[in-house]
Amino acid sequence: MIDKQVATAARAVVDIPDGASLAVGGFGLSGNPIALIEALLAQGTTDLSIVSNNCGVDDWGLGVLLNARRIRKMTSSYVGENKEFERQFLSGELELELTPQGTLAEKLRAGGSGVAAFYTQTGVGTQVAEGGLPRRYDGSGGVSVASPPKDVRVFDVAGEPREHVLEEAIVTDFALVHALRGDRHGNLIFNKTARNFNPLAAMAGRVCIAQVEELVEPGELDPDQVHLPGVYVHRIVEVGTDIEKRIERRTVRAGSEGN
Repeated sequence: MIDKQVATAARAVVDIPDGASLAVGGFGLSGNPIALIEALLAQGTTDLSIVSNNCGVDDWGLGVLLNARRIRKMTSSYVGENKEFERQFLSGELELELTPQGTLAEKLRAGGSGVAAFYTQTGVGTQVAEGGLPRRYDGSGGVSVASPPKDVRVFDVAGEPREHVLEEAIVTDFALVHALRGDRHGNLIFNKTARNFNPLAAMAGRVCIAQVEELVEPGELDPDQVHLPGVYVHRIVEVGTDIEKRIERRTVRAGSEGN
């Protein structure tokens, strides 16, 4: 199908079932596909396993799904901005697979590239490789599910033998991403720091759904400016340039307001 445009966010996510796995773009609150997240919330989909750098904040981003108890498991690299996340994890309501940030990015990229697994030095000598990281607590302070040990092998790096840990690629049922601009063929351009985990999440999803601020006709995008080719995108919905965007913290110098 060449024309991948879908009329609304609700129609774009309508076939995401309970229990689905999702790769979701965004870093902090930058580049969150909030229209698709809110459509999924309104739809009532639950028991989700989500791969995303973080889980938003208490009232925005993936945090709205978390607050509604729609998420069963998170695979993330950072979870420190969401108090409800902490509560659910420590109480045993939520499973967490904590993953180093660069490793998480490469696991998504590998999944979208058809690479089953890869070796990396990141995590060697820690519980990432040796196992034992808490994934789920039992609600009484004990660990009910812990991470398993991973395969470690020695490879020569610049004439020096170094240990590497095996990391498996991530492929999910669906991907939800946000882009600045796209065409009806699914080619996407991301804006500055919103080009974070979005392209990688898009690659990892068997079905990628993209929300874009501006939808243009095929041929209007400069091919040299395209960050993600349409081959990775299956549905695209226009959400408008006035869509709400948030930041986690706003820090300015004293006396700089209004300058």
